[in-house]
Amino acid sequence: MRSERTVKATGKTSCETRFYLSSAEPDPRTPAQWPRLVRGHWAGVEIRNHWQRDAFWGEDRSRTRNPNALANLALLRNALLALLPHHFPDVPLPIVKEQLYSCPAACLRIISSQ
Repeated sequence: MRSERTVKATGKTSCETRFYLSSAEPDPRTPAQWPRLVRGHWAGVEIRNHWQRDAFWGEDRSRTRNPNALANLALLRNALLALLPHHFPDVPLPIVKEQLYSCPAACLRIISSQ
């Protein structure tokens, strides 16, 4: 798959070729369908999971490089994101974030209440 990106600040354009593996059978798909399939998969991953963890918890700012710590923190973040709608129904995520930042122990109470 070829991708092209342009940096707005500089106007510089770069191109990359990326290779993907899939367990899906190739027969029912045309070559033109594969790029949409790949882009759709990764866009969904970014929107559903990574963006929420980074926007809400600042995951990308973590300086931890210990794989066990990173895995455990990711599990906690995912658990909290899954439980927040049940504990804060109809409350926008930014307001929930402010409430939890002012009382971090509430995060542990939410997880342990399940």
